[in-house]
Amino acid sequence: MSFCSWCDKEFIKTSTKQIYCGVDCRIEASREKILERYHIEKRKKRKGKVRICAGGCGTKLSMYNDTGICDICEINNKKMNIFLKELKDYFDYESN
Repeated sequence: MSFCSWCDKEFIKTSTKQIYCGVDCRIEASREKILERYHIEKRKKRKGKVRICAGGCGTKLSMYNDTGICDICEINNKKMNIFLKELKDYFDYESN
């Protein structure tokens, strides 16, 4: 008896090199590995390049920042979106 490397369920091996209990676990594990490699390569391409916040504040971004917006601008955008949603809900309520 062995345990699946993805879901940790107990299963009986059908070959000596089998590490996943089935096709679904193998596919999900492969997808996650591919996605992880993609993000690593994306960060490597950004290494050494100067990146500026797309929010307009001019902050230099880390190579690990995947969004392109600094934390301050992201927080301000979230607050603005919440405010606009509340304002929209208020006017929708008033019109009914």
